[in-house]
Amino acid sequence: MAKPVVAIVGRPNVGKSTLFNRLIGRRVSIVDDTPGVTRDRIYGDCEWNGRRFSIVDTGGIDWDSGDEILSHIRAQAELAIDASDVIILVTDIHSGVTAADSEIASMLLKSGKTVALCVNKCDSVGEPPPELYEFYSLGLGDPIRVSSVHGQGTGDLLDFVVRNLPPQDELETGEKPIRVAIIGKPNVGKSSLVNRIAGEERCIVSNVAGTTRDAIDIAVENSYGRFVLIDTAGLRKKSRVNDAVEHYSILRAQMAVDRSDVCIIMIDGTVGFTEQDSKVAGLAHEAGKGCVIAVNKWDAVEKKTGTMQQYRSQLEQDFSFMSYAPIVFISAKTGQKIERLFEAVRDAAKSNSTRIATGMLNSALSQATSRVQPPTDKGRRLKIYYVTQTSVQPPTFVFFVNSKQLFHFSYQRYLENIIRETFGLGGTPIRFIVRERGEKQGGI
Repeated sequence: MAKPVVAIVGRPNVGKSTLFNRLIGRRVSIVDDTPGVTRDRIYGDCEWNGRRFSIVDTGGIDWDSGDEILSHIRAQAELAIDASDVIILVTDIHSGVTAADSEIASMLLKSGKTVALCVNKCDSVGEPPPELYEFYSLGLGDPIRVSSVHGQGTGDLLDFVVRNLPPQDELETGEKPIRVAIIGKPNVGKSSLVNRIAGEERCIVSNVAGTTRDAIDIAVENSYGRFVLIDTAGLRKKSRVNDAVEHYSILRAQMAVDRSDVCIIMIDGTVGFTEQDSKVAGLAHEAGKGCVIAVNKWDAVEKKTGTMQQYRSQLEQDFSFMSYAPIVFISAKTGQKIERLFEAVRDAAKSNSTRIATGMLNSALSQATSRVQPPTDKGRRLKIYYVTQTSVQPPTFVFFVNSKQLFHFSYQRYLENIIRETFGLGGTPIRFIVRERGEKQGGI
């Protein structure tokens, strides 16, 4: 069975994201004094007294604002409440009970869910401050005083949460899911793709560039396997990063690439390839991740005979540094070719984790060197003694040779193509490490 879910809700700037980061033990949610910084539902794992559960951070709920983004935030928080087993309502001891706190408390009472009333920013120790008793007026039981900055009271809060979780079920078994980071420029349709796949509006979808600021983890299971989708903030040129929040969003997107198995590099089919697309793809390539290029909004592209093939040929030139990456033409809006995208992701993950026996590698190497002789320079020929694979993610191969200088790039590319074709390593970069060893070791 899936892990229980605990939602953290409250009005803006009461310290929800700081508490979230404290409870999961690492910085995931962006913390900033600007209202509306946390926009989507952010998931993290927590363990307390032997119970494991997911914690969801949500954007601040504000009923008074007519802003489109803030109305989306409110809808996201309501979805998190519906999906949760226990809710933590975060309030602020310095502000006291506000009208917004009362409205949120009323909504939570109607939900019928168990609510932990967390009074945050109680930074002093000793006797409870007199202001604490004001929070009984919310009708949610005993307030739990907490300092999310210093960690005081978080144990009491977690004790309450664990006591009210549903009975513990057996943990899920099976293979680990494939972690997929969806990366690209702003406004190419990353969140729309996640929503199409998830079958619900799990992420805020808007035409406002930069809507998604945090990285979001969403579990998906289908006929192609189990996946965890990581929707990330759109990556912009550094000159356009004008505020601290956007800066941290870019860092968070890079972190999402680091913890993924496969990256979907999404580009806008109506715009075509740009220099920024190349830079975004370079992040995944340099990190050694499995890669799939998704051309979105293909339904909106004006077509004639041969349009797709011409587009594909041009992209193969534009992404020549990662020619291994399959190209899938999709529409997040209509769902066109989404299944083909999952198939490509699954295959890329498999290739990225493939391990090849040394004997099979050297057999393929022997045939390759017989077919095309290694290069020579000034009468001296390259000798490749043997090759072995040392790691995966990405597949990394060490070649032992008589001279690194003789192992020209063009011949390395030839051998890379042979290895890819022989062992089916599409969708993943591969790495070559070249080492010299003595002539007496013998050759192939």
